[in-house]
Amino acid sequence: MDFTFTEEQQAAAEAAKGVFAGVAPDAVPSPALTPGAVADACDRALWAKLADADLLSLLLDSRYGGAGLDAIALCLVLRESARVLARVPLLESSAAAAAVQAFGGEEAKSALLPRAGRGELVLTVAAHGRTGHDPAELAVAARQDGAAWVLDGVQTAVPWAYDADVTVVPAHTATGRTVLALVPRGHEGTVLAEQFSTSGERLGELRLESARLAARDVIDADGAWEWLRDLLATGTCALALGLGERVLRMTGEYTSEREQFGFPIATFQAVAVQAADRYIDLRAMEATLWQAAWRIASGAPGALPAAGDVAVAKIWAAEGVRRVVQTAQHLHGGFGADVDYPLHRYHAWAKHLELSLGPAAAHEEALGDLLAAHPLA
Repeated sequence: MDFTFTEEQQAAAEAAKGVFAGVAPDAVPSPALTPGAVADACDRALWAKLADADLLSLLLDSRYGGAGLDAIALCLVLRESARVLARVPLLESSAAAAAVQAFGGEEAKSALLPRAGRGELVLTVAAHGRTGHDPAELAVAARQDGAAWVLDGVQTAVPWAYDADVTVVPAHTATGRTVLALVPRGHEGTVLAEQFSTSGERLGELRLESARLAARDVIDADGAWEWLRDLLATGTCALALGLGERVLRMTGEYTSEREQFGFPIATFQAVAVQAADRYIDLRAMEATLWQAAWRIASGAPGALPAAGDVAVAKIWAAEGVRRVVQTAQHLHGGFGADVDYPLHRYHAWAKHLELSLGPAAAHEEALGDLLAAHPLA
């Protein structure tokens, strides 16, 4: 079994390191001091740099100007982005474009994918349902009316909703199927209301009130939403890993310099053991992440569907990133809460990632359901 990355995947990661090298994690006001959003929009300058580096088209085929890479390459890039808290919809736009490519019609592909790969069009996904705890596909109802589709319902906490040109909205039909609606921003029958993340980012509550869409703007292929949801969850794990790795490095640097009783506190056994435990968390997060990404990228069969590997990865990511930032705060002492030091911002982002697309408990329940439906021999 070969766990090494391909040259193309490594090249994508190196390109990402170059783009993110100049990004400051505290370039926007602190969420602890800012009522509302820390900024009105994503980092458009960084978005343009990602487009110039061809990192927005990683998953797209060459006919759409892409590199034709896979979920592993995307996760490598996301890992680098999280280390600097890059304020861009890289995960959502890339995953949505990949879903359109895999399951959409030719008209939708031609209209969206080349522009998305060049950064001219931003996509996002409404994946949190009505409350953030219920299945996203049940929050919106879709029915056919002649050649059109009509959507009614609410999706909460839509990331980058005010930056996105198109939002992919999962919706259920009367027969229990799930479709994906490609809803343009400001479309008739839609209302967007501001919400704010723990990280200080601007989210949106999307209300659909008899919103009519042409058939070309609705993807009704079986399995499209499940595939997109798994890719989003796996990408969230990559973000959690990158963030956690940066936080542990910050903690190591701080404890190596901070002295007590004449010695660096990193030399104290209690400090070293806590840091070692968090290192083990990160390695578990990494192993389960690449397993999930590999299952999505390869389509390889396993004892459980790929959703099982995704659930395991998200359990580790949610609990692991929480433990990492909590230990970091403890070992930093009061300095960790200083708004002039970026650790508090990493803590806020970690809490958002922990709960995004469901906390560990939700994925433990999903894993239990999969085990019940697919008993292991």
